[in-house]
Amino acid sequence: MDNNEVEVRAFSFLKELFEEREWPFPLRLQLDTECSAVELAQKLDLPLDKIEAVFINGTAQTLDQGMVRPGDRIAFVPPGTPGPYRVILGIVKGSDQQKETS
Repeated sequence: MDNNEVEVRAFSFLKELFEEREWPFPLRLQLDTECSAVELAQKLDLPLDKIEAVFINGTAQTLDQGMVRPGDRIAFVPPGTPGPYRVILGIVKGSDQQKETS
């Protein structure tokens, strides 16, 4: 992978969008400067309301907190991941974990 590329994956029905658009999996995009995960999703014309989290180099973050740099590996995650997996994957943190387990 080129140092100015990002490797983009998606899960569930978001991956189906990749398939419908006949994009390779993973999708590799040129990225010359840092951008937000929201900006990257918009560039790909992904539905923002259907993205719950983003993995950036294996670390889960909310879509609005994620920053993407050239060379990063990205995965967009839709809502609907079952409770225990949300905790294991790091989608739910802190006080949210209490809500998930109560």
